[in-house]
Amino acid sequence: MASLKHIFNELQYEMTRAIAEGGMGVVYQAHQKGAGGFRKVVAVKLIREEYSTIEEFQSNFIGEARLVADLIHTNIVQTYHLGKIGGQYFMVMEFVNGVNLEQFLERHRTLGKPMPVDLAAFVVSRIARGLSYAHQKRDIEGRLLGIVHRDICPKNIMIGYEGDVKLTDFGIAKALDLMYNEEGQVIAGKDEYLSPEQASYAVTDARADLFPLGIVLTELLHGRNIFRGADREGSRDNILKLPIPVFSTLRSDIDPKLEAIIQKALQRDRENRYQSAYEMMTALERYLYSYGYGPTNEKLGVYLKEVMGYREPGSAPSPTPA
Repeated sequence: MASLKHIFNELQYEMTRAIAEGGMGVVYQAHQKGAGGFRKVVAVKLIREEYSTIEEFQSNFIGEARLVADLIHTNIVQTYHLGKIGGQYFMVMEFVNGVNLEQFLERHRTLGKPMPVDLAAFVVSRIARGLSYAHQKRDIEGRLLGIVHRDICPKNIMIGYEGDVKLTDFGIAKALDLMYNEEGQVIAGKDEYLSPEQASYAVTDARADLFPLGIVLTELLHGRNIFRGADREGSRDNILKLPIPVFSTLRSDIDPKLEAIIQKALQRDRENRYQSAYEMMTALERYLYSYGYGPTNEKLGVYLKEVMGYREPGSAPSPTPA
């Protein structure tokens, strides 16, 4: 890695620390350097060397970069650049100073604390907003790209300490002219966050992203994913057959309006589900704001810092309670 760091320095990227690791690659926090002492914090996603020579992984990585290059939206992590050094591909992306939703959920479990209902609904409404934009994205010729993320799960949702909510990792997304996982032969996505279409090897459309978004909402409210089975097959079977509970019986502060939103998002027949991310977003926003002042990025940011025990670099420590 030392030689790669040297090469990145030559390319004006100073790698500071690894912030995430997966099977295919590593994401680093880095400083992009420029003239006159210019420095910008970015994230650099580097495909692992052992996968860089495999054509399928190259295609997926390049396909993801091409797909998200023009997805410029406040609720989607932006991609700035795709490059290649020493035979390894890398992607330069927006750096989100915060945590992913999986870490946020784990912190709540550690504290034995439920997430406030309004903030849970707010987080999901912001992801629905980003999905609505992606689902409706057209190319330069005006053709609908037909983007389906296919991997909506807590690990792929970031929350910044300022309260920004952002969807990331379009690595297995399908779109017009960009599909490397053949539906009907393989299942793309994490088994406990699949839509019934994905779990049954059916061809997906944008509505396939809304069922797992409903799962994320129930996990934020309930503290666990009810569809997670003992193994992958068990999770897929639960997605297809598990009776959907009335969530207000599991948590008393889920009111009928929110219960109705959850139940519609988790309709197994996609014809009965929300027909668009925009429709689901609108339902959540009506629930959140119909009665006046509701949650904001700022409120979420304050709550996130409190739960994660975060304080701004250089700030004085909080007074110790008497």
